[in-house]
Amino acid sequence: MDIVLRAIVLFAFVFVVVRVMGRRELAKLEPFDLILLIVLGDAVQQGLTQDDYSVTGALIAVSTIAILQVGLAFLSWRFNTVRRLTKGEPIVLVQNGEPIERNLHRERIRLEELAEKMRVQQIDSIDSVAWALLEPGGDISFIEKK
Repeated sequence: MDIVLRAIVLFAFVFVVVRVMGRRELAKLEPFDLILLIVLGDAVQQGLTQDDYSVTGALIAVSTIAILQVGLAFLSWRFNTVRRLTKGEPIVLVQNGEPIERNLHRERIRLEELAEKMRVQQIDSIDSVAWALLEPGGDISFIEKK
């Protein structure tokens, strides 16, 4: 039972850490991010199983995390409030050709990065953008003016 409680606590902690990191950071994993995830996984494992190196302990820990993940996915599917909490909502970055500085700053996105994403989607000017949205998964969607 001790492993189950530790798994629940660590799952919640890692969930909060990932949410605090931000959408953009998760959407574009760089080598440093990969190293951080590996180190984080190792640190979590030590706190999860402590001195229990048995297969049973590992199965209990992994099963608990899997049940938490499936349960959270079901609750997100069933209830909008949980979905907004776990997945987030799109954030408006540009409206009618005008960048929303407050949202760009909060999400740590520079205008140069926004312009780069526009060029990739073959949009030449921010003036031609009706909406730019930072999606919950970290991608930026552009809707051009008609």
